Amino acid sequence: MKIDKGLIGGSTNLLVLTLLSEKDMYGYEIIKELEDRSDNTFELKEGTLYPILHRLENDGFVKSYRAKGSTGKERKYYQITTKGEKQLIEERRQWQVFSTSVNKIIGGEKHGISKI
Repeated sequence: MKIDKGLIGGSTNLLVLTLLSEKDMYGYEIIKELEDRSDNTFELKEGTLYPILHRLENDGFVKSYRAKGSTGKERKYYQITTKGEKQLIEERRQWQVFSTSVNKIIGGEKHGISKI
């Protein structure tokens, strides 16, 4: 099922920071991991992901470095910073409040989310 880009857009920082909190990753690796873990719900294009990564880097939430990957090819990796870890905590808190509130309105707690 295709998800409205507006819904995805509000959660991209949370998703990317979560992945980078687990390990350093390069761009395509982030794209594939998002697709795999979401059963292809989150299919970001490079033209969508890289501006997100650059914004996170400009905000000091991630930093990048170049290193050779397992294939020997040099890649640009992204790593979460201490500031990014703090931001991730805030993003998770906001998501919890948001998703709980949406579920209350659409009947997730009263009627069961599976009826949607």
